[in-house]
Amino acid sequence: MVPSARRRMLPAIRHSDRFTGWAATLAVTLVAGFLRLWKLGTPQEFLFDETYYAKDAWSLIRHGYTTGYVQDADEKITDGTVTGIFTDSPSMIVHPEAGKWLIALGEQTFGMDAFGWRVASAVVGTLMVLVMIRLVRRLTGSTLLGCTAGLLLCFDGLHFVMSRLALLDIFLAFFLLCAVACLVADRDWGRLRMAQRVPADHRTTPSDWGPVRGLRFRPWRLAAGVFFGLAVATKWNALFPIAAFGLLVWAWDAGARRSLGVRRAWLRSAVVDAIPAFFYLIVVALVVYVLSWTGWLLHAAEYEAALSDTQYGAYWGSYLEQDATGFLPELIESLRSLWNYHQDVYTFHTRGLTDATHVYQSHPGGWLILNRPVGVDAKLDIAPGAQGCDAPADSTCLRQVLLLGTPALWWGGVLALLYAVYAWVGRRDWRFGLAVVGVLSTWLPWFRYDDRPIFSYYAVAIIPFTVIAVTLLLGRLVGGPRASYRRRMWGTAFAGAFVVLVLVNFAWFWPIYTDELITTPEWLERIWFRIWI
Repeated sequence: MVPSARRRMLPAIRHSDRFTGWAATLAVTLVAGFLRLWKLGTPQEFLFDETYYAKDAWSLIRHGYTTGYVQDADEKITDGTVTGIFTDSPSMIVHPEAGKWLIALGEQTFGMDAFGWRVASAVVGTLMVLVMIRLVRRLTGSTLLGCTAGLLLCFDGLHFVMSRLALLDIFLAFFLLCAVACLVADRDWGRLRMAQRVPADHRTTPSDWGPVRGLRFRPWRLAAGVFFGLAVATKWNALFPIAAFGLLVWAWDAGARRSLGVRRAWLRSAVVDAIPAFFYLIVVALVVYVLSWTGWLLHAAEYEAALSDTQYGAYWGSYLEQDATGFLPELIESLRSLWNYHQDVYTFHTRGLTDATHVYQSHPGGWLILNRPVGVDAKLDIAPGAQGCDAPADSTCLRQVLLLGTPALWWGGVLALLYAVYAWVGRRDWRFGLAVVGVLSTWLPWFRYDDRPIFSYYAVAIIPFTVIAVTLLLGRLVGGPRASYRRRMWGTAFAGAFVVLVLVNFAWFWPIYTDELITTPEWLERIWFRIWI
């Protein structure tokens, strides 16, 4: 018997064992936290682009805005000197500041050292595992599948290494995952409210719009707007997922009304759902984004003085020659300067790097199959006997930190994503659509910028949605409560074997995720393709 529309609109989890759910969630999260905090301060030096973000964050604490720094600042900081390293003039920053403020929070708490500038990433990476568990548990109604998703994310090499570096992309991925989790919670919340406001014997009329009262204030949707704003305030490429998930939310709302018998549900939902959603997801995000620049706005005069007589003066000079007047003149002028500054930053990102190259750049078409990992640190030719190297006399040892996803998870994820497209379109399972939209909106936009150096570690924003697709597929293989014993036995065995394979694969690459000392032959055993070098 097909359940009624009213029954189908109820959440997957209701009146479940909350203690077991939270106990399992916290257990997996603690494992993730332990792994990410283990020897977090090693190596005690700047790795890859940490040199920019860690110093920018320290400058935000000390000055309220980002300044330039002296030529030997890196050496002074690693030697323990954190004074006299900055110049007086502000620097040309090319990314928003929310992620750098989080890095600054860690530096303020633990000091300006490797642990201090990486701890915020480790905490956020750990919290991503927690959010993933709760999100998939909500999607599937299963604590076991939720914890499976958490373990898969915990043991992904790319996510793991990014959680141990002071780069911005882990914060972007975290805020996007939180926003999507809030949207899914809002979907359950809204449909439950609708179901409660529709009598079981209700029959719609041609003029019926469906429930509207009680759905105007949506706390989960408001929270999603805040997280989307923080995501854009970390890196601008969060704009694409906002647009994609905004359309998906409209589709969810229209589908809910159509299931209740509302005619022309798309058009009516556009009025009663999509317009309010625009304010929740776009306007709120914009306000949060502007607020994230408060430090910059309070020091706009310093930027104006430093940049108005440079190549950027074409935007800035004309209105700086007169004193600000009118309503809230200083704020208006600061906002205008911020807008002009954004034009400069956009020009830098879209035009200033087209002729640049980098040894680790890669085409986004190969990111899902791990075409070109990024080496963020390498110490080669360590002689036998040095640092405990036990290599044969004719060989050497080395240390490396490689931004490489766990191959078993990523390659299996490609198959899961192909199935997700079928399950969403062919079987109309909205949960798989969440994974498909998430992957496409965080991956496809990069093809537009493949003429400049872009890196595979940007895909850390993709992996949460890949994990969702993998976990949903594993759940489908195991089967539901009505599946036969034989089906559930073999499905569970396969799903369990896949999770174990990911864990073993992660453990195999552990030495090159954590800068451990290994011999050159041991390293070559882990570099499966020449392009990984």
